[in-house]
Amino acid sequence: MIGFTRRCSHVVTLGLTAGLLSLAYVSQAGAEAQLLIEASTGKVLHAENATYPWYPASVTKLMTAYTTLRSVKEGKVSLNTLLTVSRNAAAQQPTKMGFKVGTTVTIDNALKMLMVKSANDIAVTIAEGVGGSLEGFADLMNANARRLGMTQSNFVNPNGLPAENHVTSARDLAILARALIKEFPEYDSYWHISSIRYGSRVMRNYNSLIYRYPGADGMKTGFICASGYNVVASATRNGRRLIAVVLGSWSGAVRAQKAAQLLERGFNSGGLSWLTPSLGTVDALAPIDAQPPNLREEMCGGHRRKPPSEENEEEPEESANANTASGNESTNGPAFMLSNAKPAKFVLGPPVETTPPTVVFTGPADRPDTVEQTASATPKKKKKVAGKTDGDKSAKPAANATKSAKPAKPAKPKVSATTQ
Repeated sequence: MIGFTRRCSHVVTLGLTAGLLSLAYVSQAGAEAQLLIEASTGKVLHAENATYPWYPASVTKLMTAYTTLRSVKEGKVSLNTLLTVSRNAAAQQPTKMGFKVGTTVTIDNALKMLMVKSANDIAVTIAEGVGGSLEGFADLMNANARRLGMTQSNFVNPNGLPAENHVTSARDLAILARALIKEFPEYDSYWHISSIRYGSRVMRNYNSLIYRYPGADGMKTGFICASGYNVVASATRNGRRLIAVVLGSWSGAVRAQKAAQLLERGFNSGGLSWLTPSLGTVDALAPIDAQPPNLREEMCGGHRRKPPSEENEEEPEESANANTASGNESTNGPAFMLSNAKPAKFVLGPPVETTPPTVVFTGPADRPDTVEQTASATPKKKKKVAGKTDGDKSAKPAANATKSAKPAKPAKPKVSATTQ
């Protein structure tokens, strides 16, 4: 009996030590969080570090969109409400549209720029226009987070640029994604616009899954040095919609690949689901009291082949990509796997544009600014969008953006080379 007690004590000690080590590890290089759920039920299909606090980066803009659409639904504003770019908005760090102070844009166009270009200046413009101030809008964001049960989230700004106490978790982001899908089905198109056209500029969505993964229909990416590469992604197959969250990836390419592997695994797991112990629903996942990992040194420490940004598609070094959603057990905390069967490999295909770019513009909806006035005076030569040959060469305005009386001359946007 004494021997049994000692052995039990030893096991408990080892378990506590392992738990402490896993908590410590998630704050070091290579940390990553992953979560896969069913959109309709909230059922958890895979969870790995899903309740560790994390810096959301531009995935924050999902809550910015949610808060804005709630205001639309409540009748406080409309999609045609004009917002004005303030001095504070214009001063935001890239990625941005680069509009001059005083430029006006409808909420509808602002949301499209927010979700595709991930424009930080537009996020602030929305916040100031809808919430009255950045502080007022942050209060609305946090009130919505509490109402949704996002117990690990605190929002300080509408764009996700680095700020103290601006945190979330994979669990909370999945809850937010479900709410966007369930509460605003009429606005679902905002989450899967593959590209936008502003004047002669065509800007592709940073969420490459939208044009590389079959059935992808959302939602948002993000990157800052402290967080690594984040994504909340959704896809639908045979009427079943899944939501994948990946936080802390090494690059945009790895982020997309891991999210695709999670989704593919979920769609292909139906026949083996009875072998898998239930992981419950996303709202029931127990939060972990810890500090969010800071990946600044790993992501931006100067050892990469090129400076990191949202556009970085750099492939990882072997050590950075050792643990993936494709089936390797992670060493940075508990992982709950769909099954013990070897998961199917899925390789993303080349970009394929299935729809033309969505035209966006400044000015009111009934009198949009002409393309000549809104397009950048010195646009940079851009990569061709797959499936289009004249998208970046045409100097002619888009037909549906030019039918108007002559409005006042608006701002000329800057072309930003860096992103968040």
